[in-house]
Amino acid sequence: MAEKMKDAFEFVIVGGGIAGVSCAEMLSSQCPDVEILLVTASPLIKAITNYKKISKTLEEFDVEERPWMSVQQDCPNVKVIQTEVTALDAEEHMVTVRDGQTFHYKQLCICSGGRPKVIAKDNQYVLGIRDTQSVKEFQKHLHQARRILVVGNGGIATELVYEVQGCEVVWAIKDKSISSAFVDAGAAEFFLPKLNSEKDEGSKPSKRLKYTSEDNNLQEEPKEETFGGALGPDWSANLKMTGQQEISHQVHVEYRVEVKVIHTADDFVAKGMTDSTPPGFTQEQWPVYVELTNGQVYGCDFVVSATGVVPNTQPFITHNQFSVAVDGGLLVTERMETTVPDVYAAGDVCSANWTPSPHWMQMRLWTQARQMGAYTAQCMVAKVRGEVISLDFCFEMFAHVTKFFGFKVILLGKFNAQGLEGNHELLLRMTKGKEYIKAVLKDGTMQGAILIGETDLEETFENLILNQIDLTPFKDDLLDPNIDLEDFFD
Repeated sequence: MAEKMKDAFEFVIVGGGIAGVSCAEMLSSQCPDVEILLVTASPLIKAITNYKKISKTLEEFDVEERPWMSVQQDCPNVKVIQTEVTALDAEEHMVTVRDGQTFHYKQLCICSGGRPKVIAKDNQYVLGIRDTQSVKEFQKHLHQARRILVVGNGGIATELVYEVQGCEVVWAIKDKSISSAFVDAGAAEFFLPKLNSEKDEGSKPSKRLKYTSEDNNLQEEPKEETFGGALGPDWSANLKMTGQQEISHQVHVEYRVEVKVIHTADDFVAKGMTDSTPPGFTQEQWPVYVELTNGQVYGCDFVVSATGVVPNTQPFITHNQFSVAVDGGLLVTERMETTVPDVYAAGDVCSANWTPSPHWMQMRLWTQARQMGAYTAQCMVAKVRGEVISLDFCFEMFAHVTKFFGFKVILLGKFNAQGLEGNHELLLRMTKGKEYIKAVLKDGTMQGAILIGETDLEETFENLILNQIDLTPFKDDLLDPNIDLEDFFD
């Protein structure tokens, strides 16, 4: 074992997604003289570009797909191999890859991401959306499609439904409002008019001071079952998602439903079923029919499964003593260490197992994947150097910026009052078609916020959450558009 450890890589990272590449880049910069191994199953890795710090906790960046060789060019001490890890022997500090090669490590970071929870996985008419490869497959099928049925209510489903043109869309969600993984029912109502409206490619939302206040409430193809890195921010930008129909947006939403049965065209006819054609949709014969739990049956060309992911812990948990969370992730400490010695995990594959800050929570998003990957690298280096490292400030408050239906969306802290039960109050302001602002307060202090549109309130609200200022005296004026909060709390 001593001889093997002498020849071992100081650091081995498994996964070429955002977490894995961020970890490799940080390790490379902190330990430029140490050889690092990155193992990626996909020929393309996810690189962070155009990184911009918006505030203390908010960050924006683009994710660019590049050939895996680009990591070696940017980080000369990182060796990259494109293959799949098939086994981990944690006792021997060794990973085995597809062709039987073995690599020893001193410290290992698992960044294998998540795998899609595809409904009816073996059905030829069901397509899962998770990585770039699956998006390309989707585009190819969509080009010939007249109607699709989308299952799921998260970020990918929301963006996909908005971007698809020239095709009828039936959107089946299990919740009572759209996009509920991110926004509340009020914000969902704010978005609804965009579902069937023409996309305005050129316009941008106006600045907050102009608003009127309304009294509202390349290489080897990956083999089957090999998943590429998760789609990053703006994954749908510049992608042509157009079907066969001469229409723009045409979306029908079915609320509080799940898929009950997927029928073939022959079964549909044999059982004497009726297609639940939405108003304004075409009546045709379809290759596949989806029966929902509310009894409605919709014909379509194919079904898109965008129902989230589960942590991709195979093959690591086989024969190794990992503690696994209820959600399937590898449990990690605040130093990102798993329960197996010298093995770390970051990104979608892990589940935080420490007492979080009152305003932070884990969500499997690209922002947290980047933060976790970089922070894990710092923890690994600190261990080698015998240093003590503090939990990174990015874990102090949940902060995420994205875009839905053409609007900038910023989520801060307990933005949907997560964990606050009924012991909180909401302050709301909505200007139709322009902005939606929600502040979550408890005992007079701000606990979270949703900001949709160009509100210019993110830094102010971030500070109010972090500093826990008693807002009781200002509550009635907090969302007054005529008051400049930034100056008021400066």
